[in-house]
Amino acid sequence: MTLKPFPSALDPGVVRRVQNTLQDLEFRRGVRVLYACESGSRAWGFASPDSDYDVRFLYVHERDWYLSVDEKRDVIELPISEELDVSGWELRKALRLLRKSNPSLMEWLRSPMVYWSDPAFLEQFRALSEEFYSPKKCFVHYLHMAFGNYRDYLRGRDMVSLKKYLYVLRPLLACRWIERFQSPVPMLFQELVNAVLDEADVREAVAELVARKQSAKELSAAPPVEVLSQFVELELVRLDA
Repeated sequence: MTLKPFPSALDPGVVRRVQNTLQDLEFRRGVRVLYACESGSRAWGFASPDSDYDVRFLYVHERDWYLSVDEKRDVIELPISEELDVSGWELRKALRLLRKSNPSLMEWLRSPMVYWSDPAFLEQFRALSEEFYSPKKCFVHYLHMAFGNYRDYLRGRDMVSLKKYLYVLRPLLACRWIERFQSPVPMLFQELVNAVLDEADVREAVAELVARKQSAKELSAAPPVEVLSQFVELELVRLDA
């Protein structure tokens, strides 16, 4: 494995803790971590001060693990602590999902915050992700996510979670990205905003929302923002068509 210099946006102490956790996991589980990144709001660029760290990784077992006739668990999930949420996928599982153009996996490979990686593996795996990328499958995934989050967290609410507002806006903008560029969606929310959000009033409201999210507690809520609610509802109808 190759340890990566920690991104400036992350606390060096947290990065060391993540790397130590993964090294301990390798020793205790008899696996080798091939790639590990940040996948949640910190990688998206709108974390709250109390947001946890969503660490996602890909790993491979030693040879004999693969020689068994029995199906074995292909996911590792560590108990969630106050600060870290750590889980990973075994390589064959990751390859099967890659073949299906799994959007979460596509995002992991483009995370701006990488904790460590095997350079040769990452080069080959990213090349495969380009080969198997399906704009249609990813578009459907993000649109379904936007509809679900809108239904569960925004529609008809007098108070709206700032976090959930962004969980609707991000997949909507991801759909716009795919619609325009037919390429994998970038992880940074601001990159999506800059590239596909043309409406000036919505951009201003989104900037205010992100600023409030970054300075508030993770579960903070506020009354709905009319310009954002109108944009979400109209865009859901347009994209669904």
